[in-house]
Amino acid sequence: MANILTIDTPGRACVDITERVAAILAQSDFNSGVAHLFIQHTSASLTIQENADPDVRRDLLSWLDRIAPENGPYIHTSEGPDDMPAHIKSAITSTSLSVPFENGRLLTGTWQGVYVIEHRRRPHQRQVVVTLLPSGQSYL
Repeated sequence: MANILTIDTPGRACVDITERVAAILAQSDFNSGVAHLFIQHTSASLTIQENADPDVRRDLLSWLDRIAPENGPYIHTSEGPDDMPAHIKSAITSTSLSVPFENGRLLTGTWQGVYVIEHRRRPHQRQVVVTLLPSGQSYL
């Protein structure tokens, strides 16, 4: 069963979607299994990261900016100076995640949250496909 979340991002940021994923899980009839998340974009990505200290997420964004700066020698520049660095950042992070769940709740750690990382400067609407795979079913 797939659900699509539309995530409004404010521009370059880590947007916490943990509760939205948990709400899909809570509305399902599945007790345990895996929630698979896939972002349908090439200039944004997904991560599981600390949800307590926002400095961790700020440092992550800063590190990604150093790895793929806007002033790099890029050939692809038609969508603005932040687009090609966004593609690089997406390529080195994740476009999909799998999170186990049991008793109707995500089995994330105490300090973990699920985030969309927006790599572009301006706000976007991003789609994340959430597919719940219940335990005990064969998919072959």
